[in-house]
Amino acid sequence: MLEQVFKLQENGTTVRTEFVAGITTFLTMAYIVFVNPDILGAAKMPFEAAFAATCLAAAVGCMLMAFLANYPIALAPGMGLNAYFAFGVVGGMGHTWQVALGCVFISGVLFLVISVLPIREWIVNAIPMSLKMAIAAGIGLFLALIALKNAGIVAAHPATLVTHGKLTAWPAIMAALGFALIVALEARKIMGGVIIGILVVTLVSILAGKSQFAGIVGAPPSVAPVFLQMDLAGAMSVGLVTVVFAFLFVDLFDNTGTLIGLAHRGGFMRKDGTVPRLRGALVADSGAAMLGAAIGTSTTTSYIESASGINAGGRTGLTAFFVGVLFLLALFFAPLAKSIPAYATAPALLYVACLMARGLVEVKWDDVTEAAPAVICALAMPFTFSIADGIAFGFISYAAIKAASGRFSEIHPAVGILSVLFVLKYAIIG
Repeated sequence: MLEQVFKLQENGTTVRTEFVAGITTFLTMAYIVFVNPDILGAAKMPFEAAFAATCLAAAVGCMLMAFLANYPIALAPGMGLNAYFAFGVVGGMGHTWQVALGCVFISGVLFLVISVLPIREWIVNAIPMSLKMAIAAGIGLFLALIALKNAGIVAAHPATLVTHGKLTAWPAIMAALGFALIVALEARKIMGGVIIGILVVTLVSILAGKSQFAGIVGAPPSVAPVFLQMDLAGAMSVGLVTVVFAFLFVDLFDNTGTLIGLAHRGGFMRKDGTVPRLRGALVADSGAAMLGAAIGTSTTTSYIESASGINAGGRTGLTAFFVGVLFLLALFFAPLAKSIPAYATAPALLYVACLMARGLVEVKWDDVTEAAPAVICALAMPFTFSIADGIAFGFISYAAIKAASGRFSEIHPAVGILSVLFVLKYAIIG
C-alpha cells in the first residue's frame, strides 16, 4: 500500500529512511507546539485548546501534503503570521480572536482559488524580488521585537517609545543564555537545537523556583473552546480587507518560496526550473490554512525546517505522514507545554528572526529605487507593529519612487493597482 501511494522505489527510498527523515524534521520544528500556544495566548485564546489546535492543524497539514502532493514537506502554524494574528489583529486593532480566525479562513479560501487558477503565478511574478525579500526580513524584525519584549530586554518608554528593560532580571538573563545556547547548538548542527534550548531554559527555571512544573505527559486537552469559532461575518467587514490580504499575501510568498527552495534542495525541480506537483502542494497548503482556522489556530503553512528531513533522505510524502503522526503524539505533552514560560520561547523567536532577516541580502542595494522601498517595507513592520502596514508601505513607496524616477515601465500593473488600493484604504479608512 505504501509503495502504491508514495512510490518509494521510484523515488529511491525506503520506509525506514522516510521514518528517520520524519523524526528529523519533527525535531527541528517541534518548538512550534510550545511557541504557538504561547503567542496565541496573547490574543486571549485558551492555552490548552490552542496547544491542541496547533498539534492537530500541523498533523492535518502534513497529511494533506503527504497525500495530495507526495512531498517530504511538513506544515504547521507559521511563525510571523501567528505574531501578526495575536499582536497585530487582536492586540493592536482590538478585534477578537474569533474575527482573526475568520480572516485566516477567508485568506485560505482565496489562496485555494488562486492556486487552482493561474492567478497565483501572475501575482508571484508581479512582485519585485526586493520587496519579496523585504517582506520576509521585515517579519523577522517583527518577531525579534516580540521576542525581546517577551524576554523583558526591550520595554516601553514614554519619551523614547522604547528602551531596554531590567537586564539583570531573571527572564532577560535566561532568554539571553537560551539564545546563545540555541545558536551554539545550531552552529554545531545538533538536531533539535531550538527545542533543546527551550527545554533547558525551562528546566533551569523550574529548578530555581522561577517557573511552576505542571508535568510532562497527560491526557490530550480539548480543542472544543476554539474549534469552529471563527467569526466569518466580522472578518468580512470592509476594515479587515487589509488584514485578510496580509494573511494571504504573506502565506502565498512564504509558501511558494519555501516550496521552491525545498524542491531545489531535494532535487525535485525540473531542468527548466519548474516544480512538479506544485499545484497539489499549494492546494495542500491552502487547505491546511482553512482547516487550521476551523480547528482554531493561525495560518498553517509549509516549514523550511523540512530541509533537515530531506537532507536525512526523505523523498516522498511518507516523511510528511510520519511528521503528522508525531504531531498527534505531541498532544500528550500538554502539561510540559504549560510549564514553559514566555521567556523560554523568546530565544526561539529571536533565532527564527535572525534566519528570516537574511532575506535582505537579496535586495538590489546598488539600485536605490529597489533598496529604498525594501528598507521602508522591512522597517515599517516592527515600527508600526503590523505586517499588513509594512506590506502596504512597501508597495506604495515602490510605485511612487519608480514613478518619480521616470521608470514607469518597471511598475507591474499588479503592483500599481495594489498601491492605489492601499492609498485609498488609508485615505478612507485610516
